[in-house]
Amino acid sequence: MTSPRVLVLRAPGTNCDEETAFAFERAGATAERVHVNRLIENPALKDRYQILCVPGGFSYGDDIAAGRILATRLRQHLADLVDTFAHGNGDRLILGICNGMQVLMRLGVLTEGVGKSGTMPATLTWNNHGRFEDRWVHLVVDQTPCVFLKDIERMYLPMAHAEGKFVSAEADVLSELRAQGRLAVRYARGEQGGVEDEMLPFPHNPNGAEANVAGVCDASGRVFGLMPHPERHIDPTQHPCWTRRDRQPEFGDGMALFRNAVEWFQ
Repeated sequence: MTSPRVLVLRAPGTNCDEETAFAFERAGATAERVHVNRLIENPALKDRYQILCVPGGFSYGDDIAAGRILATRLRQHLADLVDTFAHGNGDRLILGICNGMQVLMRLGVLTEGVGKSGTMPATLTWNNHGRFEDRWVHLVVDQTPCVFLKDIERMYLPMAHAEGKFVSAEADVLSELRAQGRLAVRYARGEQGGVEDEMLPFPHNPNGAEANVAGVCDASGRVFGLMPHPERHIDPTQHPCWTRRDRQPEFGDGMALFRNAVEWFQ
């Protein structure tokens, strides 16, 4: 089978598109970085691709709020693109990383089907300490239908954001997402830490997210957003302690996520 084609969406301020495209290509996909204006001019371009990825960065400078302007442009000008990938025939995937997750949350595709109709069930807001945070975090995968997390138990990835705190509108929303396996990946208490619902202290939970949520998927498992950056740990030499390891793995922890996306089409 030919490798899946990935649309890596670019906008002013996006700064992780090259690394993300490289990660997909190293996993066996064919990736193309496409500016949002090009898609608005020619929406039919979407038909070339099987995976839509909204990478990290600071789209439109996060001038209003993180991801809001890009989400608004997609909703107003490219609603059909989002709908095709999120729903369609169920044969496509969406991945949002950091700013990309913020975009997907504002579009509502990660939390649709829960909460009260016409309201935003959950959002990403400012970190508890009110500043940008850049550090490596331990992550543990909960029971989930998420395609991207198949056979992954835990990861060690870098995060870098100011507005990554997951907050639900009400307790019922969090309970429903948890019951459906949609709180897919959580911050963990060290490399042996398990899934914990009670908020972990800083820096284990770097932003104060409810239930230590670091990533969320839709009900189908085909749409996934996470705040840490898997594209920044696809090679073992990107690990901050790689020179002190007794044995080097073949890949960094983030590579499995991209390989799962590619292998899903095979």
